[in-house]
Amino acid sequence: MIHTSSSHLNLFNSRSQPKKKRKSRTAFTNHQIFELEKRFLYQKYLSPADRDEIASSLGLTNAQVITWFQNRRAKMKRDYEEQKKDRETLAALSEHKIFLETAQNMGILKKKPQPSSAVSASCSSPTDHLLQQQQQQQPVKYDE
Repeated sequence: MIHTSSSHLNLFNSRSQPKKKRKSRTAFTNHQIFELEKRFLYQKYLSPADRDEIASSLGLTNAQVITWFQNRRAKMKRDYEEQKKDRETLAALSEHKIFLETAQNMGILKKKPQPSSAVSASCSSPTDHLLQQQQQQQPVKYDE
């Protein structure tokens, strides 16, 4: 039994074909990146003829151009999703701030005085400022 299971494992460990060696990462020059980005601004997908023309003019292979454009489209999509999430977060923070201000104006919340210079100095963006304001808010106190 022991012999059978070890030979069974050896079937998975030994490969009949050696592993295919991957091509090393391409280090694009600044000029190549500039030209690829410039083309990407107005053309997200390339025809085979366009791809051949770009590859030959920049000294790249078709596969490198294809891969660069695929990666660039993926990066654009990631950036778009991140910006969308940031806008949603900022909108939610803005709504929360409006709610807190309304509650304070109605006398539901007691406003805690905060030094304006300390808040401004430690915040690098409007979002940081809103977050810091929310953290400094006192818990809800109902007037009795």
